[in-house]
Amino acid sequence: MKRPISRCPGAALPLAAACLVLFGCGAGAEADSSPAADATLSAEAAADLQPVGLPDPYFMMPNWGETPPGREEWGRVSGVGVDKDGEHIWVAERCGFDLCIGSDVPVVLEYAPDGTLVKSFGGGIFMRPHGLHVDADGNIWVTDVRSPSADDLAEHPGEAAKGHQVVKFSPDGDVLMVLGTPGEAGDPQDGKLNQPNDVATAPNGDVYVSEGHGPNGPGRISRFTSDGRFIESFGEPGEGPGQFRVPHALAIDAEGHLFVADRSNNRVQVFDLDGTFVAEWHQFGRPSDVFVSYDERLFTVDYESGEEDTNPGYRRGVYIGDAQTGRVTGFVPGHEVDNTPLGMAGEGIVMTSDGTLYVGEVVLRGMTKYVPR
Repeated sequence: MKRPISRCPGAALPLAAACLVLFGCGAGAEADSSPAADATLSAEAAADLQPVGLPDPYFMMPNWGETPPGREEWGRVSGVGVDKDGEHIWVAERCGFDLCIGSDVPVVLEYAPDGTLVKSFGGGIFMRPHGLHVDADGNIWVTDVRSPSADDLAEHPGEAAKGHQVVKFSPDGDVLMVLGTPGEAGDPQDGKLNQPNDVATAPNGDVYVSEGHGPNGPGRISRFTSDGRFIESFGEPGEGPGQFRVPHALAIDAEGHLFVADRSNNRVQVFDLDGTFVAEWHQFGRPSDVFVSYDERLFTVDYESGEEDTNPGYRRGVYIGDAQTGRVTGFVPGHEVDNTPLGMAGEGIVMTSDGTLYVGEVVLRGMTKYVPR
């Protein structure tokens, strides 16, 4: 029997909200399985959140992993996933910088826990690899979030058929499926995608793709069968429940909840697998990625909060909480850097079976490993 996502009544009051953010739903809070229940944590209620006094259960190890082949240094990394063995890490890396146009170096990389590169493939396919997901069979799905611009094509003619696609690879690098029409933005019912950010697969094999990376993106989640047939889309641009402004990442837990990192709305939204809205949580910062572990912990990574006009009052780093109650239980501060007192964090996050976190870095580039203390 599924445990319902808990909703804490009374969260509209700022004082009550502060208690909910820092301490979660109390023992007396009653869980309500009705998706229509009005018990989400509003942005106004969470506005004073500072993850102060929360435990930091990890030790940071920056600059993890061998440099990918064909580069002198790491490029940006937003797509990371855990192999079905629970130990190895899969990474989608942007060809030494941010774009892969004109490059044939491998994009999809498999690493052992000690940082040794095990396998690499996927060169010459992507424009800007973005999200990465490993399904239950060990296949690797990678999204390509944008197509070449006119300036890109002037420099690299013949590269127009890249971007706006999701590619499914076997663990050995064979292309098994492509969702979308490479290089063409559009609607899923027409066989196209528009700025696909991330991808996740449900226990029944259905495939969920979040679309819309820029301010004019579609702001939707599209659902496909395991063999790539379009089922439906839900969501639209906006700030209300079930609306999105940059649905940047996805995660599905074992109990059938879809978690969306609705980044530009500074929240995590929760749905059932039919797209019915369940809850919205603002206490997890401005999430660029969301990951649910085997023990139902929720991890988000935030590298944009803290500016006067960008989610002020929140800190950059890794937020740790309960995927059922929304209770925030820990916080890992970001990297200390010279050019900003706010620090810096990554964009993609996963956890292996031993509790180790791996974070992909887009500003600092490369990978960071976080070992449990």
